[in-house]
Order: sequence, then C-alpha cells, then structure tokens
Amino acid sequence: MRTQHGQGRIYIDRTDAGRVLAGALSAYRGTDPLVLAIPRGGIPVGAIVAAELGGQLDTVLVHKLRAPSSPETAIGAIDELGQCTMSPYIDLVSLSAKSLETEKTAQLEMLHRRRIAYAQVRSRLDRENRPIIIVDDGLATGLTMIAALKYARQGHPQRLIAAVPVAAKESVPGVRSKADDFICPLISDSFHSVGQFYQNFLPISDDQALEILRLSGGDVQTARV
Repeated sequence: MRTQHGQGRIYIDRTDAGRVLAGALSAYRGTDPLVLAIPRGGIPVGAIVAAELGGQLDTVLVHKLRAPSSPETAIGAIDELGQCTMSPYIDLVSLSAKSLETEKTAQLEMLHRRRIAYAQVRSRLDRENRPIIIVDDGLATGLTMIAALKYARQGHPQRLIAAVPVAAKESVPGVRSKADDFICPLISDSFHSVGQFYQNFLPISDDQALEILRLSGGDVQTARV
C-alpha cells in the first residue's frame, strides 16, 4: 500500500484495476472467497478479482443518498433492507426530514428493482463462514463501502475484507474500522474523484452489469470496462 502525492491517471480501465487489486489480494487465493461487488462500477472490478482468486461473484446492493441541492454530494448510503449510514457532516447540509425520507424511498425503490433484475442471472450465493471481499472501483467518501460492510457482516462471514483499487486518504480510517482487512494498492492524499485515476472511466450500464454477472465464472476478462 502506498500514498500518492499529486494527481495522475493510474489505471487503464476497471479491468486493469481489477487485475492490480487481485494481485494485492493474493493471500485470499484458494480460500473460496465470495466477492461482493458494489454496482455498478464495482462489478467489472469484482469479476476480475473473483476470477483470479478462484472465488465466486455476487453483488451487495447499496447506494449513496444524495443531497437534493447537489446530487453528486453523498450525505449517506442505504442498503436494500433500508438500513442507512449517514455522513458525520449531515448537520452541515440544509436538509429537511421530508427531503431525506424522499431520497431514502427513491434509492430503496431503485435497489429493489436492481435486485429483481440481478436475480434473473445470479442466484444468491452462500455467505456464511467464508471470506467475503467487498469490492468497488474506488473509495471517495467511503459511505457506500461502510454500508456494504455493515450489511455483509450480518451474513456471518469468516472474514470481511474491503478492497478497492484507489481510495481517498481521509476515507480510509472509517472503512478500515468496519472491516477485518482493508486492501488498497493506492491511497491518495490529492483525491478529487475516483475517475481521475482511470484513463477510461465510462459509466457502466445495467445491461453491461448484467452481462458481466452472466459471464462470471467464464471469460470475464475479455470485456474491458
């Protein structure tokens, strides 16, 4: 693990990032890990990690809660059971209780639709008493990763690992405190967005995510995303 000073594009794309992350996770090769990818950007990264570690791929459905006045600003995260992880800075955001409930309802409905779609191509895999690796394409605020870790912990994993190709330095302590292990090849103290560390950081569509899930266990490495 190293800290990067300054800016720079490190990964070609999510496929490249997945290979680097899998190398950093080599201690879990052969341990029957279950890789739970955070949709949608975490799915191509997670597919490579699962393939290279000899594990299985599934998803953990969480999504950020957005500030109404600034949709890119995360004020929290919600999982598919409706459990929320809120930003410690939530009191600094001008937000009514009604606006927050509206946002929670909207994201929960989206997660339910996504679960129905993913269930068509991926049956829920056994999660008890095995290493669980939560994967995303990067860590900005860390809120969605924390929500995913809290949700996955309820499944009684043997060991719970958070793994990302790149992370903002200030977000690492909160995530590390919720995981048994934290794996990240690059921690940046000049972090503005996950995309700054990728040459190709195009959005992943629902159709692409579903196709990667269909291919998981097969030749997922042919799709560069």
